[in-house]
Amino acid sequence: MRRSSLLWTLLPPLLVVLVLTLVLVTGFTGRSMRDFVLDQVQAELEHTALLLEPHLTHLVEAGDEAAVQRACQKVEEDTGMRLTVIMPGGRVIGDSEQNPQFMDNHANRPEIMKAMTGETGMSLRYSATQKHQRMYVAIPAGVTSDHARTFVIRASVSTHSVSLLVRRIYGEIALVGLALLIIAGGISLLVARNISHKIGYLRDGAEAFAEGHFDRELAVADPMELSDLARSMNSMARQLDERMRKTESQRQELAAVLASMIEGVIAVDADENIIRLNKTAARMLGYSEKDAIGRSIQEVGRNSELTALAQLTLSDYKSREKDVHLGGARETLLEVQASGLVGLDGERIGALLVFNDVTRIRRLQTMRRDFVANVSHELKTPITSIKGFVETLIESPPDNREELDRFLGIINRQSDRLGQIIGDLLALSRLEVTDQTRDIEFFDLPLRPILERVVRDFSNRQPEHSGRIQLECSPDLRATVNAPLLEQAVGNLVDNALKYGREGSTVYLSCQANNGTVNLQVRDEGLGIASHHLPRLFERFYRVDKARSRQMGGTGLGLAIVKHIAQAHGGLASVTSEPGVGSTFVITLPREETA
Repeated sequence: MRRSSLLWTLLPPLLVVLVLTLVLVTGFTGRSMRDFVLDQVQAELEHTALLLEPHLTHLVEAGDEAAVQRACQKVEEDTGMRLTVIMPGGRVIGDSEQNPQFMDNHANRPEIMKAMTGETGMSLRYSATQKHQRMYVAIPAGVTSDHARTFVIRASVSTHSVSLLVRRIYGEIALVGLALLIIAGGISLLVARNISHKIGYLRDGAEAFAEGHFDRELAVADPMELSDLARSMNSMARQLDERMRKTESQRQELAAVLASMIEGVIAVDADENIIRLNKTAARMLGYSEKDAIGRSIQEVGRNSELTALAQLTLSDYKSREKDVHLGGARETLLEVQASGLVGLDGERIGALLVFNDVTRIRRLQTMRRDFVANVSHELKTPITSIKGFVETLIESPPDNREELDRFLGIINRQSDRLGQIIGDLLALSRLEVTDQTRDIEFFDLPLRPILERVVRDFSNRQPEHSGRIQLECSPDLRATVNAPLLEQAVGNLVDNALKYGREGSTVYLSCQANNGTVNLQVRDEGLGIASHHLPRLFERFYRVDKARSRQMGGTGLGLAIVKHIAQAHGGLASVTSEPGVGSTFVITLPREETA
């Protein structure tokens, strides 16, 4: 439906009112003028008849009807009025325009009937003989001895001239009214356009406010109503600006809080569609934060446990907590706390889900349990062995020296093993504490002398392996390191390579620069390690071959110490292995100075 502007809404009714006013004014004015003129004509006719009454009364009383006829004709010649004399029975004895002998009886004429009663009669009607409208005024005349009127004098005149006069007056009033209509219409048009322009100005201001441009000031001088409206709109804009700023500030604070939370937060409505989530939740679920809004929790979460938890919370609005496993590239365990989402008015609007990634915590708990179990097992073995042989020596000492020496040798080896385990545990503990507190000193040092000390130490301690270690490292290659810790890490790797490599095989110790890092490699020619062991190889007490490891005197902590030393340097430890070929352990260190 087409809508009209304010101008075309106001102007047509205003013009209709003006036209109706003009018509009514013209009609009433014309009628008033016509009535006034007719009253004047009536008065003139009555006055003329009264003036002629004495003369005509004398002629009627004398019975001279011819003289009466001549008098009537004379009056019409002088005044232009038609004069008629009628006797009480209605017979016409004189008429200025017709022969009385041929005229109808006038007893039934309204004005004659009124005059016969002694009052002045007036009638305005169409004359069949004259073919136009005329005004007739009749007065009673003549007095008998009993004072009764004996005849009627009637004067008449055509109202054609009166009609022409009234028509001319109508025309003049219509012209004046038309001029006034045009002037009033023009003024109304200008006023309507002015008001329409001002309202359009206010409309543009309101649209600017709706777009957020609250700094615009609206000013309308008049009329008073529009001026008051402009002031009200300005006040409204200031209040809206203040509220919008406050709302935006609160929104940004809420967004900052949600974005800074390490917990994931998801809000769903009563239809299970997501209405809000933070970046952490989007990252946990592997979904775009923007694309997730408006989608269902089933589609975004893609997890039956999560969906069931949301649906259950929406059904009873009770708080609950549940661990949810998420699939994907890595298994993720989420601790989800769900509660009903209630508006300020108490209306239930949805559910709130808060995610905590407890994967690392649960893994650490598992590792702690495993560590306690492994430590207990590792410590129990030498302690049990030492205790058993000591009890044997106390209760049943051997008779010969060789058996005694064998027992004492076993006790000594188990004691050394126990001391080695405790030493490695203390080393790991120190590494973890210093790594957390950053209480380790690093220096920019050449790497070759450090590696040479490792080789020299093995040659001194294990002369049988002195020729098996082959060192390859440039004297110019440097890194920011803690020399004793790095020696310990490389020594552990070399020790493992010598223990688990083939008899007489070479162990290759090398270092090389690579894209801002330094790689320290220890490669052996041993049996190799199956691929399913590699991800857990640096865990504490993890052994590929437990029996052989214990036989070789290993504690199961050497590679864990290597990993922590690499991490303390800001690097990492890794391994590659091919069964039947050998294994390569790599410590990757950053070349830039460690803070």
